[in-house]
Amino acid sequence: MADIFYPHDYLPMPQQEGYGFAPVSPLARTTMTSGRTRQRRRYLSTPTNASITWTFTNQGAAQYFELWYRYILKDGVNWFYMKLQTPAGVDTYKCRFTDIYQGPTLIPPRYWKFTATLELWDRPTIDSSWGDFPDYIVNADIIDLALNREWPKNDDS
Repeated sequence: MADIFYPHDYLPMPQQEGYGFAPVSPLARTTMTSGRTRQRRRYLSTPTNASITWTFTNQGAAQYFELWYRYILKDGVNWFYMKLQTPAGVDTYKCRFTDIYQGPTLIPPRYWKFTATLELWDRPTIDSSWGDFPDYIVNADIIDLALNREWPKNDDS
């Protein structure tokens, strides 16, 4: 089956209000007879649940969202790729609905709100190769500001 993509050309990204992530724990704990516990990693690919809210500013977008969910995603069974904002930035993540969405709820005068929980295939973190460069990660905003402020403008554009 071909990959399915969220229709970003027609539907908005999720809103930030109520937006959050809850990773599934990758740990397994075993209580020993001494009372101590042994802890280990159960798996590497850790799913993450994301609380998502969409507000559609027109009725047609709300109708298309419901159509896309029902017929393209087969009532939420199929995995799809969607752009999401995370601490790692805006990137495309593989996800699926954990259950049917809630809504539509009318927000007067004519907006429609939907909420759902998405399961992301993997926890949204940056690549492990960046672990050797904590300054570049923690101070990325300073580097970005300096480059944009001090970098010479391109007169060819």
